[in-house]
Amino acid sequence: MTDNVRIDKFISENSEFTRSQTKELIKKGLVKSDGIIIKKSDFKINPDLNRIEVSGNTISYKKDIFILLNKPAGYVCSTDDPDNHTILELLPPELSGKVFPVGRLDKDSEGMIVLTNNGDFSHTILSPRKHIPKFYIVKLAEPFKIKYINLFREGLVLRNGEVCLPAEVRPLENNELWAFIRIEEGKYHQVKRMFASVGNHVDYLFRFCIGSLEIPSKLGIGDYMEIMHKDVEKLLQPPDFNVIFKNLYVHFSSYLINK
Repeated sequence: MTDNVRIDKFISENSEFTRSQTKELIKKGLVKSDGIIIKKSDFKINPDLNRIEVSGNTISYKKDIFILLNKPAGYVCSTDDPDNHTILELLPPELSGKVFPVGRLDKDSEGMIVLTNNGDFSHTILSPRKHIPKFYIVKLAEPFKIKYINLFREGLVLRNGEVCLPAEVRPLENNELWAFIRIEEGKYHQVKRMFASVGNHVDYLFRFCIGSLEIPSKLGIGDYMEIMHKDVEKLLQPPDFNVIFKNLYVHFSSYLINK
């Protein structure tokens, strides 16, 4: 069972109200616990047992938070970086202090990042032993070569000697500079280093899917959305490679090819 917490802390962490705004609401008699008006900010409540209302609206306890962000270029996937803008700056204050990114995308890369406050979930997604696939689309400096398909499938050796797990790669239809890749691990700059190992260079990278959860085509660059339980489950489900590829082509190819 959840420990008792101050009511002002609970409201500020589970609503749009800041701690100072919450204290003002309490002073005005607009905060109730189980129907009783609360007059002190340090009043202790149990989120599992007590029903908290602000101005007649119930504040739901969010034990686990899951955010899907469409990362823009120019931001780093960190909770604190004095030299760069971080993706937490793209979230409102009531969320940015509670979550951390699950994995990373390079500063100049775009696409799907999941943020959460659940460390166990993050470990599951990132562990190579769990074989959670991540899907990317890349723009190459040189035309895609058919030999890449077998080389990636066999497990590439990077220039520093690291061995990659088998991956799937294929070109986009009618455009030899764009490729679609699936990997099941997350080495540092892995996708870029994989293409470098076969003599090519990645000019642009966009991650659009983790597990079987795709980033919605309507979610603009820099925008975010909270995802619910059914979508969180999709992050852990094995997808159909062909279905994911088809969806990518339908929803994203016209946008990405203009990059």
